[in-house]
Amino acid sequence: MTNDPNWKLPDVPSFTLTSPDFTSGSKLPDWVRGAAAGGEDRSPELTWSDAPAGTKSFVLTVFDPDAPSGSGFWHWTLTNIPGTATSIARGAGTDDALLPAGATRHRNEYGTDVFLGMAPPPGHGPHRYFYTLSALDIDKLDVPVDASPAIVGLRLRPHIIGRAQMIGIQETA
Repeated sequence: MTNDPNWKLPDVPSFTLTSPDFTSGSKLPDWVRGAAAGGEDRSPELTWSDAPAGTKSFVLTVFDPDAPSGSGFWHWTLTNIPGTATSIARGAGTDDALLPAGATRHRNEYGTDVFLGMAPPPGHGPHRYFYTLSALDIDKLDVPVDASPAIVGLRLRPHIIGRAQMIGIQETA
């Protein structure tokens, strides 16, 4: 067992995921925080390159393995990002007009389909937020729009051909 939430995922080639809003392993901007925690519930801009040959679509997940739930906390799940896309605009988590054409939102832990900003509980220490972009060998992941992140994960697993990841850090406000 490990503290890495990806330890059971298939071993696939990696590609590059970056953001002008934070660097992997660093603190996320305050505006990424949940509104109830003094932020704006605004998703950061993400860009990627060098996806593996054969990529037909992408899935983005944002997960906090440090949440005191015993099972982590899913902040955002986005499927059917076209294989030709190379970025997601800042704020796309709550603004459909900023999403890549064809991308589909799925529910987070609160049951909504928007990006849910970070809000570690008081006194809980820093939390890690895994922004994981999976490259898939299919054009569209066949899951209902109300599918949970767990169901999305089950369905994407056999189709993953590459993975890019960034980790943002956030502490209690």
